[in-house]
Amino acid sequence: MTTHYSGSGDLTRSLELLWGTREQPTRGPTPVLSLAAIVGKAIEVADADGLPAVSMRRIADELGVGTMSLYRHVPGKAELLDLMLDAVAGEDLMAGEPFVERTYPDAPLLIGGWRASLEEFARGAWAQFHRHPWLLQVSQARPIMGPNEMLGTEAVLAAIAEMGLSDGETVAVLSTVYAYVSGLARNNVEYAQAASTTGVSDADWWAAQAPFLEKVLTSGDYPNLTRVSESGAWESTDDGFEFGLKCVLDGIELQLAARSGPGQPDEDEHRREPKPASGQAAEQEYG
Repeated sequence: MTTHYSGSGDLTRSLELLWGTREQPTRGPTPVLSLAAIVGKAIEVADADGLPAVSMRRIADELGVGTMSLYRHVPGKAELLDLMLDAVAGEDLMAGEPFVERTYPDAPLLIGGWRASLEEFARGAWAQFHRHPWLLQVSQARPIMGPNEMLGTEAVLAAIAEMGLSDGETVAVLSTVYAYVSGLARNNVEYAQAASTTGVSDADWWAAQAPFLEKVLTSGDYPNLTRVSESGAWESTDDGFEFGLKCVLDGIELQLAARSGPGQPDEDEHRREPKPASGQAAEQEYG
């Protein structure tokens, strides 16, 4: 799967379009297209046929206009992708869930405490990846900070500020939750697309391996793998998302509880004392 990078075109132009900072011409004919229509159609094409299908010509054809009409609004596909990403980031903001207030440019508010907010953050990202599978082809190493992206991020940061973590730890928590969601979503999406992409059905794929697997699994050398296979867990339609999310958040909660528990050394003591040599001692020390 090809990885695309946001901001790979004219980054300044993308930001001008996202934030509306470039002056619009006051003379000339009224544009027959809007930027929102172009971006919306590009998202529709990407949802239906994947990100490689998005081209300026394809979008122009879908809108029934000449390709040059698009270039009057967007310099090219790279900048269009930046706009698509921010538009998708604003979907939950526009819907008002789980946001209870949105007074631009103030950030929306999240309710329910840090854990409920992280649950909503995770479930929202999970649903978004399945609505727009092409998002998994875009690297988040260099996110474009458009208005919707910044509003959403500000909302989550505000909601989990009560955790009392350092800024670095806060980012680590968000990154951990996001990595869990995106990783599992990638597995699900790729599984769903495997048959159409390779031309081999799931049934044929496993049928080809069956003679080898039967010999291996009946050898007694792989008792745990045999047990799981015979239980049908691999074929289960339950993706395990909620259970996995609970495990991640339970781990975070345990870390917070360990910090506030009795007899815990303060942060200065952690800095002064050398790190224990053994893994068990380190676990006891740093919880």
